[in-house]
Amino acid sequence: MALSITSSVFTQGQPIPPLYTCDDQGIAPPLAWSGAPEATKSFAMIMDDPDAPAGTFVHWVIYNIPSAVSAFPEGMPKDVTLPDGSVQGPNSARRAGYTPPCPPGGTHRYFFKLYALDSMLNIENAAKDQLLQAMQGHILAQGELMGTYAR
Repeated sequence: MALSITSSVFTQGQPIPPLYTCDDQGIAPPLAWSGAPEATKSFAMIMDDPDAPAGTFVHWVIYNIPSAVSAFPEGMPKDVTLPDGSVQGPNSARRAGYTPPCPPGGTHRYFFKLYALDSMLNIENAAKDQLLQAMQGHILAQGELMGTYAR
């Protein structure tokens, strides 16, 4: 089953506006999703850039997003634990929260990968690899939105 993930500021395969990059405010873009199975207990999302020169750069890791949540507002806070209980793990910059696109050259692709899970995850301060491992056997559906950015 596929989740649908969208943004009101860019569409699939199109450029992410500069406001959401290191060339401007670098705030997280608004995102919304639909199509989660009824059994969904939580969501997790990973944003990464497979075109980074040193290998995939992880820009955002967030998990234990309550199943009642179906959108992120523009400019999500960078706190480790959010008021709704969502947890933001460390990204490749070793910080919690969204790290904006900032490619050193060329056009890079940024994948927002959303997962619907059948449980909350019993993990703390999980980076991408730990999150992927903890999600094994719990993924009910997933969806993806890809935006690009070039400097």
